[in-house]
Order: sequence, then structure tokens, then C-alpha cells
Amino acid sequence: MICFMPLTSTNRRLLSLISLLMLVLAWWGASFLVADYELLPPPSLLGHNLYHEMLSGELWRHLSMTLYRVAWAFGLAMIFGVVLGFMMGRWVAVDAVLNVWMVVLLNLPALLLIVLCYIWIGLNETAAIIAVILNKVPLVANMVRQGARELSPKLADLSSAYNLSVCQRARYIIAPQMFPYVISAARSGLAIIWKIVLVVEFLGRSNGIGFQIHLYFQLFDVAMVMSYAMSFIVVMIAIEYGVMRRLEVRADRWKTP
Repeated sequence: MICFMPLTSTNRRLLSLISLLMLVLAWWGASFLVADYELLPPPSLLGHNLYHEMLSGELWRHLSMTLYRVAWAFGLAMIFGVVLGFMMGRWVAVDAVLNVWMVVLLNLPALLLIVLCYIWIGLNETAAIIAVILNKVPLVANMVRQGARELSPKLADLSSAYNLSVCQRARYIIAPQMFPYVISAARSGLAIIWKIVLVVEFLGRSNGIGFQIHLYFQLFDVAMVMSYAMSFIVVMIAIEYGVMRRLEVRADRWKTP
């Protein structure tokens, strides 16, 4: 029956909910079969741990620091990535100069960039955020560059015919065409950024979800490792479905011929 339902927005949510429920049930079943909560704790134990961490205030303190780093790195990476990508897409000389750098950064392991930033800059917030930005900017620039290359010449001629100002061209001609590419870059990059932030915190920060995962990893406390990881996953899922999906739907309107 579900397979033949029309894919309305309500049915999509229903399918997502069913899929999530199946995942939780499979997790519970696997935990029951393993019969070793120290190796594979059930969801109920993770919920119990998170409840106590929330009451103590530790969860909010570490989660807020991780979100702080994600927000700064994401915002700066999007700004630099969009500007560089647009310039590379519109001017051949800029693309020729920066393309090699983008290829190098895209293929450098994230762990290497993190370690080098910590060595060169120090074990501080600046190094942590720069390391994340360097991993994110090439991805954003690459996607935005493609959009800049596909700007409609007809719309550009139309703006010239109506003698639009630079600001009017940016707002009414360029921005609508670039919006889908920027949103795609933001959505794909957000998933990468929070993973890199966790690695940054794991290696060289004294707070954050990554730090807590590192701490409980040293104690071989799998339940607490999974509890803190789950807390951040829940936040990222909320951002994905509450913000990014809605922006993507809006962006798809511009793609419709």
C-alpha cells in the first residue's frame, strides 16, 4: 500500500517516520541479540544518559560550543566560497589562477589540514575554525562556480535593455539564478562541516561534543560516546528538515523551466 501512495509532502513525512521507527527497532533488536550493553547499548540507555547530562548542564555546555564552532565555520565558509566560486565562474583568469588551489584543497585529507592548523596556529579557536573553513570553502566554490557559468545571457541582455543598476541586476537577475546552487552547496557542506568540527574538537579542544566523545572513548564508555553523538545528530536532523529542506524546496522553484 505504501509503495503506491502518491508522494505528497505528508506521505514523505510518513515514510521518513516509518523509516526512523524501523531503524530504532533494528537497533533495539541488535542490542538485544548482542546482549552486552557495554558494547551496544539500547536506545533507552542513551536516553537515560542524555536526560542526566541535560539535568547536570554538561550537555548544553558542550553542545552550545560545538554549535558555536559550526555556525562560525559554516557562515565564513559560505561567504568565502560563494565569492570565490562566483568569480571563478565569471572570469576565466581568476578560474585559471584559483583552480589549482581548489583541486589541492579538495583532495587534501581533512585530518591533515586540522593537524597543520593546530601546529602552525596553535591549539585555539582560531585554528579550529580555520581548519574547518579550509575543508569547506573548495566544495562551496566548486558548486557555485558551476552556477555562475550557467547564468542566462538572455537575462543579462534583458537587464541591459532595461538599464538596471548593478544592485538591481544582483537582486533580480543574478541572485535568483544562483540561489539553487548556493542552497545545494550549503546543504551538502553542512553535513561535512559538523563532522569535521567533531574531529577538530576530538583532537585539540577542551569542550564540545567531540571533546566529550574523546573523553568517554578513553574510558571505553560506549554508551556515553553514543549518547553525545546522538545529541548532535538530533540537532543536525532538526536543522536539515526544519531549515535546509524548506530552503531547497524554495530553490527548486527557480530550477523549474
